[in-house]
Amino acid sequence: MLNLNKKYVDFVNNEEKKLVEIFNKIDELSFKNSKKVLDAFHKYNVTESDLNGTTGYGYNDFGRDKVEAIFASILGAEDALVRTQIISGTHAISISLQGILRPNDTLLSISGIPYDTLHEVIGIKENKSSLINYGIKYKYIDLKDNDFDYELLKKELKNNIKVIHIQRSRGYSLRESLSINKIQKVIKFIKNVNKDIIIFIDNCYCEFVEEKSPLEIGADLIAGSLIKNLGGGIAHNGGYIAGKKELIELCAERLNVPGQGKEVGPSENANKLFLQGLYFAPSVVASSLKTSILTSKVLESLNYKVSPKYNEERADIVELIYFNNENEMIKYAEGIQGGGAINANITPIPSDMPGYDNKIIMASASFIQGSSIEISADGPLKKPYVIFQQGALTYDYGKLALINAISKLNE
Repeated sequence: MLNLNKKYVDFVNNEEKKLVEIFNKIDELSFKNSKKVLDAFHKYNVTESDLNGTTGYGYNDFGRDKVEAIFASILGAEDALVRTQIISGTHAISISLQGILRPNDTLLSISGIPYDTLHEVIGIKENKSSLINYGIKYKYIDLKDNDFDYELLKKELKNNIKVIHIQRSRGYSLRESLSINKIQKVIKFIKNVNKDIIIFIDNCYCEFVEEKSPLEIGADLIAGSLIKNLGGGIAHNGGYIAGKKELIELCAERLNVPGQGKEVGPSENANKLFLQGLYFAPSVVASSLKTSILTSKVLESLNYKVSPKYNEERADIVELIYFNNENEMIKYAEGIQGGGAINANITPIPSDMPGYDNKIIMASASFIQGSSIEISADGPLKKPYVIFQQGALTYDYGKLALINAISKLNE
């Protein structure tokens, strides 16, 4: 049973009152995104029979095909691949890069070194199955003052670049996430130099946070996870890749079988979960954003450094909290875990995780293992001791977890 300290309930309620105007803007965005989802459902005439799936090879899976058409419509894509066989955001990105790159091609990351779990995919960290081991070249350019380094980019574009990779969210780095406006500016810059370069966006944590998708402002391909924003806390697993039709077919053949591509892959019971999750997603993302903003306001008022600040522009659902030492970091994670629904009685312990070099503290009292759209907080146990918090299926549950976390922090 959650025993909330009245002192902290009153404190959080007082801070919440200062956020009414910001929360109203989030509600307006949720309304617009909800209409976008509903319009897509109506456009493709979703019926009860579309909720049924297939088994075996997955031939003639009309529900699956309609799910992918709806995702493509909402994201501004020519086509999309939305499958249970995609197990994570990292997997979706890996499929995308392996699908569109060939030996002697060059991959250029212009948002710094990609997220930790992609290091072995690319070959930054040695792996016999990496892109580099298949003869694909890799370069990167760091961001400059939380924006793209246009001077270095201009030089690199003179070389034979096949794919440009942009990671919108921070990952476990401390830089700012990248807004649609910044993405649009750099895409225009790149395409003016070479319109044939494929621009790929890691869109994890960013869906429905802003009005436009990267595909609507010139990107060629995006990818993400369905246990993040677009799954709405309903999808049990899965991921999506969306973009130009010819690129989606290459990705489908990488995921499945050359010559069969999107035609195979059973959906089993996923069609209903994917559609229902997408239906809830605008509201769930709004709850997650409100929780992050309240967290930012409250922790800053408690004299902790936060990023972004409560009134700053947001491109994703992630909130960073800087702690003074690892003990504070662990206590806060314990509070988030204890304020959740599942495994709330379990104490999170820093531990090794595949794909990471440092021990990770992870609080995720979630219905779905690893779900980032449910309230969670995690980070590598190293200086400067930063927790990366995201999610909340409803704002009230996010607020409850926050109150529990600051109570634990101040025991």
